[in-house]
Amino acid sequence: MKYTLILVIGLIAVSCGMKVPYTNQVREDFSLDTNKQLKKVQFYTSATIILEKSKSSQNQETSGDGALVTSSNKNSNRIIIPAQTKCIFEDFGPNGETGIRFEMGTGKVLFFNVRPNQTNGKYYMSAEWTADKGGKITYGEETFYISSFTGNTYLLVKMRKLQKTKRKDRVVKGLKV
Repeated sequence: MKYTLILVIGLIAVSCGMKVPYTNQVREDFSLDTNKQLKKVQFYTSATIILEKSKSSQNQETSGDGALVTSSNKNSNRIIIPAQTKCIFEDFGPNGETGIRFEMGTGKVLFFNVRPNQTNGKYYMSAEWTADKGGKITYGEETFYISSFTGNTYLLVKMRKLQKTKRKDRVVKGLKV
């Protein structure tokens, strides 16, 4: 009974598949070159993606009783996409990036691309990088910024190995004189 339970759990774990990085090698092995083929693939994120946008304002004025008043306001807007979130292929970007959609809506697509200085072939998040603000991206027709940690997020795909084996056994009884 104990061994049967272990066997069943093992079969379930193996049948679910394993998430591996989406790389150029995976793309070539499965001939994922067209929109039609990529739209059939379920993608996942390797890490949490945090998109941040903040706006601050500061005013200095005098009050009615002659006191100096400094006021500041800060509004921040964050979009959090947890690690292992399911996402789908939308379209290729203008420079060949892979556009990935996490939710419905106009322009709600993030782009992933192979980094030129990386040899592992993983598709990392694309952004315009500046030293002071981090990565700048457009999501839902709004400008957001990402940290370098978020910029290291790459795409994953689920990989299953199916192996079918047919076996026919026949026991020979032998011959008698």
